[in-house]
Amino acid sequence: MEEKSTASIEATPEQILYAKILEIGMYIGLLILFVTFAIYAFGIMNPYIPLDEISQHWSKPVNDYLHDAHIKNGWGWLGMLGYSDFLNFIGIAMLAGVTIICYLAIVPTLFKNNDKVYAVLALLEAIILSIAASGIIAVGH
Repeated sequence: MEEKSTASIEATPEQILYAKILEIGMYIGLLILFVTFAIYAFGIMNPYIPLDEISQHWSKPVNDYLHDAHIKNGWGWLGMLGYSDFLNFIGIAMLAGVTIICYLAIVPTLFKNNDKVYAVLALLEAIILSIAASGIIAVGH
């Protein structure tokens, strides 16, 4: 005879909090992407690379493009937010960083529930993702 599992399938409060923050962050990131694309596409702001020149850069390796266009790599785009073709990076950074916010948000709940191991792991995950995003440690490319 088969035994039925009595384990609950319901999400924990931490999972629900994580999912709510992730959903809100995702919608905000997508909205930012739509708005910044509209600013670029409708010419509301000037792009750094004029539209009639952009196709000249398509076949170049990234390093050559960055060098030829005098663009700093890494977080250098923050200094170029005055150009419409760099505004979309705000939405991309939001979408990429929302996971860090989610992890940080659940840490207090995990400690409150005496889930110290999960709390420490969530905190470490947020720290590792933040260090990786910062570019402090550069490995490979």
